[in-house]
Amino acid sequence: MGKFVISKRNNGEFQFNLKATNGQVILTSEGYATKVNCQKGIDSVKTNALIDERFEKKTATSGKPYFSLKASNGQIIGSSEMYESTAARDNGIESVKKNAPEASVEDLT
Repeated sequence: MGKFVISKRNNGEFQFNLKATNGQVILTSEGYATKVNCQKGIDSVKTNALIDERFEKKTATSGKPYFSLKASNGQIIGSSEMYESTAARDNGIESVKKNAPEASVEDLT
């Protein structure tokens, strides 16, 4: 089972990473001013990861594929790493769908 890891950035903002069972980061959040809002972001990922239309497949200016997960209001909740292929990106999306809904939360702050 995957897990969300909450940490604090150097600028004082909170963020989370969703890690797959193997420990690889599959989704990274935006920065949050409060831990409460960070936890709400995790809840939003758990809900929205079950909805295919919430995943936006993108290509960076470098040509590398990645994806973002959006909330119902269109706001980006988290984004993936850059992948070497669209197939790898699509596997990343499937990993978020599989791991997020039941993932535990580890707070490192």
